[in-house]
Amino acid sequence: MSDAHLLAQLAGERTHVLQAVEKLAEEAMSRPLVPSGWTITRLLNHLAFDDEMFWISAVLGGDSRAIAALHDGWASEPMTGIQAISIYKREIARSDEILTKIDLDVPPRWWPPASVFAAPPMSDGREVLFRVLVETSVHAGHLDIVRELIDGHQNLVVD
Repeated sequence: MSDAHLLAQLAGERTHVLQAVEKLAEEAMSRPLVPSGWTITRLLNHLAFDDEMFWISAVLGGDSRAIAALHDGWASEPMTGIQAISIYKREIARSDEILTKIDLDVPPRWWPPASVFAAPPMSDGREVLFRVLVETSVHAGHLDIVRELIDGHQNLVVD
């Protein structure tokens, strides 16, 4: 898969996430519907802070602002659904800026200490980007299921 295809897939999955939460009422965004108790708002925070900010801005970009602001997205301060969507879009825009400037063939510019992420460093930017793509895709599917539970909306209808 070429870098352009990889980036296009990521863009498509980000759009999928945003479409899954489109036009939902605030009550639906903040109501837990799964046994673990996560909400749509918290999932969006996870994608914004733990994927876009952590993996792309901090790890790939070595961005000091992102590194200083790192925290567990699942445990972010409560906010409205509109705020969570806005933050996710903001982090996507920052990630896209970084992705236009980096070479995916080189190792990440920063790697977190073991106390933050206890795994060996990834070999190159492409490996990091694949991780973000997989994570975004999986959570887009989670959002499809939760959205169907909320109002019956289906992203993919199988006859």
